[in-house]
Amino acid sequence: MSQGGARDQRPRPVMDRLDALGARMEPPALRRGVGSPALFGVVQGLIAASIYFSLGLVAQRALGLTALTYLLAGVFFVLCVMTYVEGASLHQERGGATVFARYAFNELWSFVAGWAVLLDALILIAITAFTASNYLGVFWGGLDDGVVDTLIAVAVIAYVAAVQVVGPTARRLERIGLLVVADLVVQTLVVALGVVLVLDAESLTSPMEMGGTPELGDVVFAFTLAAGAFIGLDASSGLSGEVAIGRRGLRRLVTARTAGIIVSYVGIALIALSALPVGTLGRDEVEAPVLAVVSAYEPGWVGDGLGYAVGTSAFVVLVAACSAAMLGLSRLTFSLATNRQIPSALGRLHPRRSTPVVAIVSAALLAGALVVPGDLEFLAGLYAFGAMLAFTLAHASVCVLRFREPDRPRPYRMPFNLRLRGGSLPLPAALGAVVSFAAWVSVIVLHDGARLLGLLWMAGGVVLYVVYRSSESKPIFRRVTIPREALARPEVPDVEYGSILVPILGAELDVDIMQTAGRLARAERTDDNTDGPEIDALWVFEMPMSVPLTARVPDEQLKRARAALAKAKRVGEEYDRVKVSTAIVRARRTGEAIVTEARRRGVEAIVLAAEEPSRVRGGALLGGRGGPLDSFLGDVTKYVVEHAPCRVILTAPPARERTPAPPRPNQAPAAPAQGA
Repeated sequence: MSQGGARDQRPRPVMDRLDALGARMEPPALRRGVGSPALFGVVQGLIAASIYFSLGLVAQRALGLTALTYLLAGVFFVLCVMTYVEGASLHQERGGATVFARYAFNELWSFVAGWAVLLDALILIAITAFTASNYLGVFWGGLDDGVVDTLIAVAVIAYVAAVQVVGPTARRLERIGLLVVADLVVQTLVVALGVVLVLDAESLTSPMEMGGTPELGDVVFAFTLAAGAFIGLDASSGLSGEVAIGRRGLRRLVTARTAGIIVSYVGIALIALSALPVGTLGRDEVEAPVLAVVSAYEPGWVGDGLGYAVGTSAFVVLVAACSAAMLGLSRLTFSLATNRQIPSALGRLHPRRSTPVVAIVSAALLAGALVVPGDLEFLAGLYAFGAMLAFTLAHASVCVLRFREPDRPRPYRMPFNLRLRGGSLPLPAALGAVVSFAAWVSVIVLHDGARLLGLLWMAGGVVLYVVYRSSESKPIFRRVTIPREALARPEVPDVEYGSILVPILGAELDVDIMQTAGRLARAERTDDNTDGPEIDALWVFEMPMSVPLTARVPDEQLKRARAALAKAKRVGEEYDRVKVSTAIVRARRTGEAIVTEARRRGVEAIVLAAEEPSRVRGGALLGGRGGPLDSFLGDVTKYVVEHAPCRVILTAPPARERTPAPPRPNQAPAAPAQGA
């Protein structure tokens, strides 16, 4: 609507632009469906990268049982894949284990899962960047210098952060899938040539005679290191809301991931047992183990040539894995922020790129600090701590959801189920929950760094969550969300205002109205001394003629008005630099009061609720008493449109979300009351 109530003749209505705004709230990668190649690239990239940094650490602990340890980890991986695919297809929201736990348990457990995955994503960024620098040593021996490889690792993290701030595209994710396939070819070549050139039959028949007999605690810890790499499943699960893939595609995805594990983990582990002095691995063998494996190939030109291929492929895949970990971290942080599990400032979006810039920059700084000590085993232990905790909650959640939501459609349903108490218990998920919980306990017992820093991280996170929720007067165990748009500073040309009046109804539509006003508010200012945009939230008590305007309003209605205004203030001030003031006025007619207040306050726009076009008679949201079948506006809306001294913007929820509105919600009782 235009000045003085005339209709706005611009070809693109305001609300069309606001509807389009929602598409800009997601990073560019997520504006169109992502299919199984991109998913395969994200997950298999993390798994392929893990063999490059975990092989040396696992071989150090598992000795002659290295291949068997990886085989058991591969079996555990299959359990995890089935759990994550079923859970992600059941509730297609970003977040992975944190989403599963939300619907299976409550919001606190959802936060615990998300906080554990955040720890893993942060550690994975540091590990992949640190290991990538070591694989470049095949091209230049000077990279053995601790200062040089640390600088390269920091540069990798900075590059990945810059890419994520700009915004990954679906095409980029698909290209990662192609790089991962190329790396899978390289790893297959490493295994094939290793079988011919270095594989010793004793590594199959008497592995412990070749590599040594490990202690049980070392084998268990080695298993957690090998299995911890599967937390990449959580990152891919976070893409479920944008996945364009059917039931058959899901099954193919499970098969492809399993085949990739067998080649990458078990095959290379068997070759390593023959090629490396497993019991006496040096620093180079631990930090670039696959490079050390191929260097043992004879003749020398084969080892050298394959070394360059492995160094190149490892570096590229590790950087891609670092990027995938940053993508998972940024998406999860955004999810936690929109669900009020962490302060919304941490999920703040870039004003132009719509990427979680605060989360990305913070993660880059923390990961950069973690690579400086260069302690790979410490990082891997902490990584296993978070992964096993997240897996435990993911498996347990899918089991619980079978009983809590038995009739919900499941595009993928894992096999091997047990009928129990009228429900269906998925045995793979149940076994996965037991194994992952036992592995998590073993990490706490066997690894000092994980026990101290891991538990400190989780305890600190829970305290942060409880304090934040309590300070915001939010429930601890129930879900609370804020609009995605509140975390952005969107550009809405030609429809920005410095002052807006918003009449509040005390209904669910209030949130939509305040969100519209927040998006329309002009957030830019020329200097620090200039006030930001202001929204005046107004509650009008329509007083009957039978009582004076100064009559006392019942306490119950005052309480309702104050609660509605407080809620409106919270929603409006989620937008950058927007200030919301509240007021309660009394009037004989709501429409007149709105127009009068708009004149008195000199606002630039009024954002008002309007009825949806309907062929059914009904009461108006803002005082309408119903009218002809072709009437679109209620009495209050029509009065404001016709008499307003400024632009009037009407908003209404989509038809599928509308609920019958109470008639004249702000009308005070007709009975006279005592007092002023």
